[in-house]
This record gives sequence, structure tokens and C-alpha cells, in this order.
Amino acid sequence: MRFFSDNAAAVHPSVLKAMEAANHVDTAYDGDALSKSLDGAFSDLFGTECAALWVSTGTAANCLALASMVPPHGGVLCHREAHINTDEAGAPEFYTHGAKLIPLDGEGARLTPETVRAARRAIRADVHQVQPHALSITNATEYGMVYRPDEVAALGEVAKELGLGFHMDGARFANAMATIGGHPGDVTWRAGVDALSFGFVKNGGLSAEMLIFFRKEWAEIAKIRRKRAGHLNSKGRYQAAQVLALLEADRWLDNGRAANTGAAIIAAAAGERLVLPVEANEIFLRLTPEEAASLRAQGFDFYDWAEGEARLVTSWDQPQAEIEALAGAIRALGS
Repeated sequence: MRFFSDNAAAVHPSVLKAMEAANHVDTAYDGDALSKSLDGAFSDLFGTECAALWVSTGTAANCLALASMVPPHGGVLCHREAHINTDEAGAPEFYTHGAKLIPLDGEGARLTPETVRAARRAIRADVHQVQPHALSITNATEYGMVYRPDEVAALGEVAKELGLGFHMDGARFANAMATIGGHPGDVTWRAGVDALSFGFVKNGGLSAEMLIFFRKEWAEIAKIRRKRAGHLNSKGRYQAAQVLALLEADRWLDNGRAANTGAAIIAAAAGERLVLPVEANEIFLRLTPEEAASLRAQGFDFYDWAEGEARLVTSWDQPQAEIEALAGAIRALGS
């Protein structure tokens, strides 16, 4: 019973059917009919004109976005726990040809306008220090916390004030939107976000993530960088097909809701063991080594986080029986 990562989830049946339907000759790279329809599909979704580029991984989406905004001598303000800082094996620095990540603190892996302003004030405007060119946040965060539209907008104002590009890592954007509700434009471009890494693999996709630019001049840069980075796939129609299948009838949002619902059931059973409130599909629990071993002995797979803490992640397709079994096992541990 795997609660280790939603990366291990199954592919949504509609995605497989869409890829089969795309299995015919069409133009190579991103010149096929499906890929060419992506700008329009995402412009409709977000309620504004945008440019949509498929890539194979979230790492590529994040790093291509930042490389389009930040010169090699620049910096990126981000949370200390941000995926780009802790789990990309130096890929942001590689793609940007040397730009520096400037890590900041904040509860639940969230940043505040005050933290960003203070960090910028601490950097002298001279040649001896790296000057920030972008701000990057994650929604939902690495601790499963969700930025609401007003919180993103406050950071967007700071980014504008400081002359920074504003990037959102949305590896779990569907889970964030399932919590927030409302219109996806409210937590992105209307709030000042310039580029969004829109995750699909964790949410029922196979091998397609999206990079959405609300500033189209950066999209033109990213297209060249995508080719240079080896992410301009010859048969891009199969990636476009995956994404379009999940956009259809808001499957992406339904999948996010399903994963969040499972997490909420487990959170209710965890009670005071919760490290932080559960706002998306990640649960962080306080567990002794003996308790963790007991859960694993019952067949539950999860990730050891900090000392005395574990991370559990629910997926869009998590069987209800597994969710109930884990909730019961956690409840049986006591408080």
C-alpha cells in the first residue's frame, strides 16, 4: 500500500486512450495539431492569452522557466525547502548556467512579503553580491500548504516592486486548486505570476508536464532553451494528448480533489500527530521509529522526513480501502 509519492500513481485511463487516438502520422516536434491547440486550451482555462509548452519532467519545467527569467549572474529567491533548492540535483544552476538560488525561511515552506523584502534589503546593490532576478514559490508547497490568491497577490506585488520575475512551481497545482476553489487565473496571472509549472504526472499523466507563460516574450526564449536542453520531443503529440485528456471535463481538478479527500481522511485519524495542517494531498506525521516500523510491517509504504517525522502522500487513484486501513492503523497507535 504505497503512500510514498504520487509520482508512483497509475496513469488515468483517458490519458492512455488519448495517446492511442494520437497514434497516427502528424507533424513532428510541436507542429502537430494537438500541440498547436495547447495555447488556446490553456488560454481558455486561465482566462487570458498565454503560451503553453510541454516538457517531460517537472524539473525541466521549473528550470526552463527560471532560465528564461534569470541571467547566469543573477539569483532566484525561493524557500529553503523548495524543490528547486533541495531536490533538483543542481538542475536550476545547470539550466541557468550558474544563477544562484537564495534560500529563505518560512513556516510550511511558504514565503511572506516581509521575508522577501528583508532578503532583498540584505543584498547590497553592488558587483560583489548576486542580484536577484526572480522569485519562485511552490503551490502546494513542499509541506503540503496552500497559497491562497490574496497571499500570491501580495507576493506578486513585492515581485513587481523589486523588479523580479515571478514563477510558481505547480507540481501539485491541481491539489492546490482543489483546496482553493474558484478560478485558476486568480491564483496565477491575476496575482502577478509570470510563469507556472503545471504538474500533470502526479495527477494522472504519464510523461507530460506543462510550462505556462503569462509573459509570452519569455516563452520565445524558453522554446529555444527547451530544444537546447533536449526536451523538444520528436513526437510531441503524445504529450499534448495526455494534457488535453486531463483538461477535458476538468479531470485534472477531479483527480486533485480525490487525492485531497484521501489525505483529509488520514489527517482526521492522525489528530495531534500532525506536524502541520493538511491542505492538499501530503500528510506530515510525528512517528517514533518503532511506530514507523509498525506501520511498515502492516504493509504501508511512506517516506521518512525529518527526525521523528514521516511524509505520506495520497494519489488520485488511491483505493479507498487502503486509505481507511492506514487511517485505522494510525488511529490504533494512539496519541
